[in-house]
Amino acid sequence: MEKRHIAILGATGSIGTQALDVISRHRDIFDVDLLTANNNADLLIRQALEFKPNNVVICNGALYEKVNDALSGEDIKVWAGMESVNALVQSGSVDVVLASMVGFSGLEPTINAIKAGKVIALANKETLVAAGSIVTRLAREYNSPILPVDSEHSAIFQCLQGEHTRIEKLILTASGGPFREWKAEDIAKATREQALKHPNWDMGAKVTIDSASMMNKGLEMIEASWLFQMSPDDIEIVVHPQSIVHSMVQFTDGCLKAQLGAPDMRVPIQYALSYPERLSLDTRRISFSELAHLDFHAPDSNRFPAIELAYSAHRIGGNMACIMNGANEVAVDAFLKDRILFHRIPEIIAKTMEKATFVALPDIDDIYSSHNEAKEIATSLI
Repeated sequence: MEKRHIAILGATGSIGTQALDVISRHRDIFDVDLLTANNNADLLIRQALEFKPNNVVICNGALYEKVNDALSGEDIKVWAGMESVNALVQSGSVDVVLASMVGFSGLEPTINAIKAGKVIALANKETLVAAGSIVTRLAREYNSPILPVDSEHSAIFQCLQGEHTRIEKLILTASGGPFREWKAEDIAKATREQALKHPNWDMGAKVTIDSASMMNKGLEMIEASWLFQMSPDDIEIVVHPQSIVHSMVQFTDGCLKAQLGAPDMRVPIQYALSYPERLSLDTRRISFSELAHLDFHAPDSNRFPAIELAYSAHRIGGNMACIMNGANEVAVDAFLKDRILFHRIPEIIAKTMEKATFVALPDIDDIYSSHNEAKEIATSLI
């Protein structure tokens, strides 16, 4: 393989740090060109000193001097603000952009990277949830491959390698989160600490709360629909507590293909960065002689109404998924700050979807307006 120069947007988050772990094991193949962070200046400095990127961006301009002073003796350019991120993702020295910024903030730099024809390793599902039709159209127009990093979408992508037949159905697996076996009344009053205790995966706070509400699976359904050009009616969600089967594809002859492995996000991250090659990784191997059983069952939409909200938003189309996503970001942030109880997250999303302005054929300006309006409505509801 020729050496690949990687830009990591959101380097100090869960995906970013695990991507750097992957890169550290294959320095002959991967080189870090750009690292960005929002507020975690200390970790960004340590990462920059270890990986020696050409550029680093601290999005919070108030922390620029701290980062710049710490790296003043290095051959590393230090920048501040999202404008710098948007410019640097288009650099000719970047081959692959790992889009792992949290939430809606990842949309603009991802679009800029697409317009520069970069390979996009997409870990930011909100980009496709909020603006799937626009992003996928631009990716085709600028010949910019989008390679999925989410474990479920990577699993589907891997199952499709070598296949030329029509897909009948996608099956997304869900761990069920920390409240999988809880009663509805107990879920309603769950604390932040309880919601952040995911049984299988090590993820950032926002994604972990989305997993607890199962909104994460709704967002992944919408992402899968855009990535693989499938109707939401042909995407099924099943709860699989062991998180060994990461997702499945059903073909028109009734055959199913599944991708299995230990729950380790470094696997899909590495596959996206090295595609179409596979590289060695020290992840835990599955022993079927020790694995007692694999369980699957349908999710309970009464206890986890967020899933149906996502299906409804995607079926309505237009800007509705963007509205849903914006409301969810506000509600999750409020829950993490102990401003609302857990059961209010889907309530706020549903009410925001009712109140916000619907646009059937949104352009990119409509998407930004819809996101802002949804945030304002959700904030007023809180």
